[in-house]
Amino acid sequence: MSQKIEMLEKSGLNWKVNKEPIQTVSGILIPEKVALVRDDNQKCLGIHTDNYVPYQNEELLDLLFKISQQTGLELHTGGSFKDGQRVYFQLKSENLVLHNDVIEGFISGFNSFDGRTSLAFGNSNTTVSCQNTFYRAYRDVDTKLRHSSTMKPKIEEILRKIDVLLVEEQSTFQTIQRLGNFRMTQEVRDLVIRKLFEIKREERLDSPDFSTNKLNRMSKFYVDLNGEINQKGDNLWGLFSGVTKYTTHGMKKGDNSENKIFGKTGNIERQIFEDLVHLV
Repeated sequence: MSQKIEMLEKSGLNWKVNKEPIQTVSGILIPEKVALVRDDNQKCLGIHTDNYVPYQNEELLDLLFKISQQTGLELHTGGSFKDGQRVYFQLKSENLVLHNDVIEGFISGFNSFDGRTSLAFGNSNTTVSCQNTFYRAYRDVDTKLRHSSTMKPKIEEILRKIDVLLVEEQSTFQTIQRLGNFRMTQEVRDLVIRKLFEIKREERLDSPDFSTNKLNRMSKFYVDLNGEINQKGDNLWGLFSGVTKYTTHGMKKGDNSENKIFGKTGNIERQIFEDLVHLV
């Protein structure tokens, strides 16, 4: 088995999508619309206009191999969300050793068949001690390509921009080190809590008007925050690690990665990070 097939099998991505015409139950053909259907299980992953050009998993993996050859970074893993509507592969990049902990860096390549995201690349970090994840630069680096007939000739642009992601990763590591040197104040802690739980400035953090659900979620966060501060110190990195521990492990049962990469939680998390960065 070739290395490419082995990685596709290991990641559950050894399948293609086909464009199929759409028709009503009575047989009326829907003009200029197609369905993207997995060839292995016949699941429909998205409805698109006829000019939509799918970028196959095998093509994304080929691109990752080219990036690996260009940068020397090893292919790490891959996977999908929602039965394959969104897929990804990761390359292992550098690590940051911070006191007694290790923060692992990755470059991730994302693609989708549901029409909600473009082909894009970004950085992510995992703190080894607690497996907290933070997707730093998915929306920050200009590596997005729309699915069309003009997309594939532009792939070379991504290869030229990967170095930007590596520079961004080193910048993030330096920022993390600075966060670890600044003590957390009650004021900053409260600002982070308000942003994470969308609490207005005029509302008390112990307001009796909060729903039971919100109070329970906040209680879980306080437990995660205290655990991270005890381990990493009473500093801004400990505070942000409390946020990522909660969003990774405490916010919901099961894997919350999709929401942290593409959803509202990830946007809030990145906003909090930027707010803390401005303080140091």
